[in-house]
Amino acid sequence: MKPVEQGKAALISGIEADARAEEQRLLADAQAQAAEKKKYAQQKIDGILDEARSKAAEQAESIKRKAISGVELEIKRRNLQVRDALIQELMDRVEKRLAAMIDGPDYRTVLTSWIVEAAIGLDAETATVNASERERPLIDAAMLDQARQAVLSKTGKHVTLTLSDAPPLKGQGVVLTSRDGRMAFNNQVRTRMLRKQRQMRRLIYDGLFASPREE
Repeated sequence: MKPVEQGKAALISGIEADARAEEQRLLADAQAQAAEKKKYAQQKIDGILDEARSKAAEQAESIKRKAISGVELEIKRRNLQVRDALIQELMDRVEKRLAAMIDGPDYRTVLTSWIVEAAIGLDAETATVNASERERPLIDAAMLDQARQAVLSKTGKHVTLTLSDAPPLKGQGVVLTSRDGRMAFNNQVRTRMLRKQRQMRRLIYDGLFASPREE
């Protein structure tokens, strides 16, 4: 082969070798970039999955807390309903029992004690006493004098008590009104029980709903 042709062949062979080397380098770079992108993509996927799992766990815990809170609220609501129903039933029973006592021999003592309690609560020098139609006939001068002396004994204060000429009360019990009519003390059965309602609620709650104490 002539020297010129040999030179051309060598040049062509060198160019082909360089091309193959460049091709291999480009292929290696492409593979490296692809591997890096795959690694980055996998990291993103793992991050998204971890975040999704974390959010799912938080949501599950939130749903659990809401469910427990809802159940506790419903239990509390029903307990209040039961307690209120028991209080109403208790008040109704007390009213019926006291109403049945009006014609009994001991009711004068009960009525006198209510007048005394109302007179002390009113704290007026002169007061009129009113009661229901069934009770008014029981309130005589002797009862009013007994109540007056009881007030004096308990408070050291003198009070004048007279039977009111107003229409009888509808409910059982007494109402004392000051002479000028500006103040009154309601000591009827229903009002007395309403004043004691907080104590009644506590007794019912402690008896039925409070957890037993550990020894």
